[in-house]
Amino acid sequence: METLKVVRKTFTMLSENHTQVLDITKQIRDIMLSADVKEGILLVNSLHTTCALFVNEFQGALIEDVKTMIQSLVTENNGYRHDDPRYSDCERGNAHSHLRAALLGRSVAVGISGGELSLGRFQSILFAELDGPRPRNIDVQIMGV
Repeated sequence: METLKVVRKTFTMLSENHTQVLDITKQIRDIMLSADVKEGILLVNSLHTTCALFVNEFQGALIEDVKTMIQSLVTENNGYRHDDPRYSDCERGNAHSHLRAALLGRSVAVGISGGELSLGRFQSILFAELDGPRPRNIDVQIMGV
């Protein structure tokens, strides 16, 4: 009987723009390979409320479409209470970033099978900076054998 391994690693992303989408699949795969887990599950979790994680194709035109989509669904300076000092102590004026992150999500779960991430041919694990540029901590937890 094999013993269940639980491995945790945190790394920092450094964004360069206010809104930016980056492919972090290689960093996640490297962490998984160093954990030496052949069958299990991997959880990638953002430790911040104004950035997001999701799985999709990392293709330039599609990434621009994703950015356009979130900017049209949640516009900046739209009278959000979070930005109003009468209701909130937040000084960044970043309610739109919080709301965009809420739409995209803050974590991704991916299976591990045969020592590889269970991702489709065109799937990547993507990190979305929505209030940058800032350093961001990404937590990875792996459970398996």
